[in-house]
Amino acid sequence: MDAVEIVVGELRELIRRQGLDPATQLGEVRRLTEDIVSDYDERSLMGVLPPLGDLVAARRRVLDAVAGYGSLQPLLDDPDIEEIWINGPQEIFAARGGISELTNLRIPETEIAALVERMLKSSGRRLDLSQPFVDCQLADGSRLHVVIPDITRKHWAVNIRKFIARASRLDHLVTLGSISAAGAHYLDVAVGAGLNVLVSGATQAGKTTMLNCLASSIGSRERVITIEEIFELKVNLRDVVGLQTRQQNLEGQGEIDMRKLVKEALRMRPDRLVIGEVRQAESLDMLIALNSGLPGLSTIHANSAHDAVTKLCTLPLLAGENISSAFVVPTVAACIDLVVHCRRDPDGRRYVGEILGLGRRVENGAIETTTLFEAVDGVLQLMPAADLAHPKLIDAGIDVAALGRAVS
Repeated sequence: MDAVEIVVGELRELIRRQGLDPATQLGEVRRLTEDIVSDYDERSLMGVLPPLGDLVAARRRVLDAVAGYGSLQPLLDDPDIEEIWINGPQEIFAARGGISELTNLRIPETEIAALVERMLKSSGRRLDLSQPFVDCQLADGSRLHVVIPDITRKHWAVNIRKFIARASRLDHLVTLGSISAAGAHYLDVAVGAGLNVLVSGATQAGKTTMLNCLASSIGSRERVITIEEIFELKVNLRDVVGLQTRQQNLEGQGEIDMRKLVKEALRMRPDRLVIGEVRQAESLDMLIALNSGLPGLSTIHANSAHDAVTKLCTLPLLAGENISSAFVVPTVAACIDLVVHCRRDPDGRRYVGEILGLGRRVENGAIETTTLFEAVDGVLQLMPAADLAHPKLIDAGIDVAALGRAVS
């Protein structure tokens, strides 16, 4: 054992004897760490124990091992790292600016299991052979996803997605170069007027960040209900209620899925409904809610804005055999007003590639669409043939002609 491992063992024994909880009594644990590291350093001067070396670094490693997440803690503390994933003890990756890299960390399989157990401690979610997947939120807001063997081939697969909020408003995205000022102005006006917006894109394209920024354009007096599998949205308004799904218990009961949450949200007097992501049959419940006159925002995984429309016309069919395309397609046309498609370049740059407007006409099972904005040489521009007029804009008292001049 090296010096740090000896100190960690002594500190854990002291914490056990004093009945401390490192998760809730961090200040006391930090004080004990200072004391025990100093004491060990003095004892090591006698030459019997291995030296600690740099005491500042030693204190950090000891505290990370006892009150943090061990070897992963430096990666979690690095503000430039967006995501961390573990494929095996010697395959630990991190992503910076959308680019992945293999780290030099090596974590034994038993330590990985212990770290995951510590992460799950406060989540109320479980991981075992009967429930080999888990998806939950860590105390710092990061999202944890774990899959264990025999679903994986050999090793535990761990993903930690850190939500780094570099932008909370559309003008922040303009500063970052993710959207043009004209596109941001149009979306700000559109969301304020109550247009229903679907944000599409691939994984890590910036959909959740875009959804947060769009939500900032909601009126300050509106009541917002958010629905997510795991809490990720941070809507900076005064009247916000967040709902998240729940897994079933050991008896196979108590599960609360997205469909249930959408239905319950309608009983909570919402002015806006924000759904983190639609993946399955909950898309039908969302469309029914939006068709009742309730404005909303959501995200969906798709390769393009048109693919997002096609996918949203297909997902509700999962709700049951009695749901047909003859009902779904016209409902999508009546409910969704805009699709904002987010892209990520190979170099990691995230930007809005297209803003698609949906019409009300449906011909041969296809919804009439118009590209309002499109990225040209990486810059979002208003298309010459774009028609920005929309009944909701007119009802909100927006001068569409003036809006067109402002964004052209």
